[in-house]
Amino acid sequence: MKSILFVDDEPNILVGLERMLRPMRHSWTMKFVNGGQAALDFMEKEPIDVIVSDMRMPGMDGARLLSEVMQRYPRVVRIALSGHSGDETMLRLTGPIHQFLSKPCNPDVLKETVERAFSLRNLLQDDALIRLVSSFTALPVLPRSHTELIEELHAPDISVKMIARIIERDVGMAAKTLQWVNSAYFGVRNQVTSVTYAVSLLGLDVIRSMVLTMGVFSEFAKRRLAAGFSLETFMDHSVAVGASAKRVALQNGTNERLANDAFTAGILHDTGKLVLAAGRSDEYASLLARTGGDTSQIHDIEREVLGATHAEVGGYLLGLWGFPDPVVEAVAYHHNPAHCVARGITPLAIIHWTNSLVHQSESGAGSRGSGLIDEAYLEETKLRMTRPDLFEPRDSSLSPEANT
Repeated sequence: MKSILFVDDEPNILVGLERMLRPMRHSWTMKFVNGGQAALDFMEKEPIDVIVSDMRMPGMDGARLLSEVMQRYPRVVRIALSGHSGDETMLRLTGPIHQFLSKPCNPDVLKETVERAFSLRNLLQDDALIRLVSSFTALPVLPRSHTELIEELHAPDISVKMIARIIERDVGMAAKTLQWVNSAYFGVRNQVTSVTYAVSLLGLDVIRSMVLTMGVFSEFAKRRLAAGFSLETFMDHSVAVGASAKRVALQNGTNERLANDAFTAGILHDTGKLVLAAGRSDEYASLLARTGGDTSQIHDIEREVLGATHAEVGGYLLGLWGFPDPVVEAVAYHHNPAHCVARGITPLAIIHWTNSLVHQSESGAGSRGSGLIDEAYLEETKLRMTRPDLFEPRDSSLSPEANT
């Protein structure tokens, strides 16, 4: 049975949570403890799967508690629940938190968040991989992107559009920015998948604080990656798939929301490669060497050696971070789309198609993408498999301008 630990310093809050969640007692094993130290003492004795902690507590506050949990028990899903957080607390949570929910929390939202975290376990079965992915607080950042962002933040004529353009060309920055804006802390009614819109919602003051004061991206610009893994080539491929996906979506007459989802899914579709290249650098270097330079089929080698592919690793991480289901599905199943229950013209179908086009362009392979395409699946979706002019990585017309 799923085990969840709720932490608060107010006994009445704990009693209220226990009463609110009473219908879940047949599905979850729930424990309610008073304060951060009591939570750590409990976790030394009994394993848990999810911790839901208040932020403002005397002695050990929620940010410190979740940081300790991240270090000691990286496999545990970490959720912050609070109604009293300021910007400083939110910035402290950019590391240890997976998701942030506001108090008072709708019980259905809490249940859905916890259940979704458990459902992700179906993507990964290997406990070591689950611990690895759960320990990631952000993704590696291209040093050049980090430098450009700092320079733009110091510019006298700083603009949201230029900041967004820099962020959306970097997988690590884009993922973290979208995770921030979609946390309940910012009160966004609908999930955001446009970086431009995310930056406008956060505001330049918050972005400036996160980057210049807290140095959020600095640590991740310096991560050691697997030998043979080119971060710049990886970023160019990701951006090309994202921009091409947006164009295919619009050419299929989709609404802007789906086009934004497809764009973001394309940018993030290989997120799992970053996790493995940074978290299993030596092992992943040997996998890369086995490809002979053609990484388009590396997922087969990953499955053989690791028991899972970068697609599932990336989907698991983005699901933990609360990304929308269509984006998580597109990332998790982009090599094996028929394994997903979603059908029709979805971000998954679009990414499956555009990823093959970009790989084909990069490798000079045959006209159907060197066996990367599940043609029967695509025919079933009724996707018009258009071939847009493939995006150049420095193209200035990258981003959707809005999100609803």
